[in-house]
Amino acid sequence: MSSARLRTVVLSCLLTTASLFPAAPAAAVTDESPAPAFVAQDDSPAPTLAGRLAAVQTAKTMNYYPSGAGWSAMWTRFDPIQVDVDLAKVAALGADSVRVVVFPRAFGYPRPHAAYAAKLRKFISIAEAHGLGVRFTLFDWWARYYDTKGSAAWAAAVLAPYADDPRVLAVELKNEMSPDDPEAVAWMRGLIPVVRAAVPAMPLTVSVNGQAGPTGLARLKAALDGTPLDFYDFHFYGASEQALTDIREAQASVAPDPLVIGETGLSTATGSAGEQAAYLARVFRAAALAGVGSVAPWTLTDFSLGAIPSNSAVSTMPAQYEFGLYRIDGSPKPAASVVRAAWAGEAQSDSVLDLSFESDAGNSPWRGNLTEAGAAELDPSTAHDGGRSMRFAATTRSALGLPSLRISPIGPVHGGQAWSAAAWARGTDATGVTEIALSWFDADGRWIGQDTSARLPLGTTDWTQLTVNALAPPAAAGVQLHLKCGDNTGATWFDDISLTEINP
Repeated sequence: MSSARLRTVVLSCLLTTASLFPAAPAAAVTDESPAPAFVAQDDSPAPTLAGRLAAVQTAKTMNYYPSGAGWSAMWTRFDPIQVDVDLAKVAALGADSVRVVVFPRAFGYPRPHAAYAAKLRKFISIAEAHGLGVRFTLFDWWARYYDTKGSAAWAAAVLAPYADDPRVLAVELKNEMSPDDPEAVAWMRGLIPVVRAAVPAMPLTVSVNGQAGPTGLARLKAALDGTPLDFYDFHFYGASEQALTDIREAQASVAPDPLVIGETGLSTATGSAGEQAAYLARVFRAAALAGVGSVAPWTLTDFSLGAIPSNSAVSTMPAQYEFGLYRIDGSPKPAASVVRAAWAGEAQSDSVLDLSFESDAGNSPWRGNLTEAGAAELDPSTAHDGGRSMRFAATTRSALGLPSLRISPIGPVHGGQAWSAAAWARGTDATGVTEIALSWFDADGRWIGQDTSARLPLGTTDWTQLTVNALAPPAAAGVQLHLKCGDNTGATWFDDISLTEINP
């Protein structure tokens, strides 16, 4: 995925009107509606705002829709058996909570329908059975900002049964709201006080769209001055190599209020499963270094064709179907192990970078660069160690430089760090240039320079280690290791790579 935050850009275009949703059943909530499935014991203290807020900041939350019923279809096609299976999988990853979106038009507006309120209670009870709390998001796919009174009454009706329910951790009032839309801001300023009165012990938040970024969070906080939120929700889909920079900027933009990362991920429709795993490993590492204790992956499973309501723009975007940690057939992608390790408090292993090329091509995080001038291929017949290496043959060059394979470390980069990289290489009738390079990038992803190794000798050579040691430039916020091979009429192999920060 590019740094353009594909997913959030798509979702920010989806603030559409009522035509997106099928009609809901006609019955409305009444005084005779069943009570919530969970009732706190008389000798158990009701949850407090401070207690819930503390829990939110360390929550291991999974974003969730069923594989066959995404977005509003989760409720119009509600399947408690499938939910039970899926939430068991969420719990097995080490999660302690799950985020669920409650759509006004699916649930019934301006009054929630009894049948859909019952579905929500059932979902919460299933989550409880798996030891999971629940985070609500309200008002996704919503743009009726002129109806503050009706919106506030609807939100209060949905939330009131859970005011003192410890299974519900927090409420996101609006998914990916634009801080620059005056109607949306006025609507939110009217909504917050009513919801606070209905559920005073419930932490409230709002997320901004992906294009707004950290500065958008700052504008949102300023716009809501006088009706503040309890914490802020950052949706991160930027370049993972610069995650620490973006996360720290987001923190500074809302300080001293707490920040969580409510969505992050990479679609395997736009990158390999290995790239997805490395992406999440970098985000979890950056969040930990920044002191952000809650990172919620988007999303549990890929979506099958027809799972996303067809009258929504998101259903036409192939990338939206493959953000899952699990495939449609239920098999895990490498990213599932990354999330499990992060939630278990384990250090992320560099094995996710496939530095010896032992993973299948679809599970490798390595990316080709300038492939029109030559692309590397896995070679199972030649290796420095193990069973495979990467082979370049008959390469040329482009106006931008030499073709290469590239990878970035899991850990973040900043100016003044000392880095070391090495790769074993060999050639057969090699010509041109074979070398490795550390390419440096600033916080905006702009290239600012490189450091290169000695070149592999021409001709036919045995395995030779190429090395490069360098200090990150003062403006550096990211680095890529490139295995370069250009103008080569013969063949060159690379294997057993290392990329490490040298501790002082």
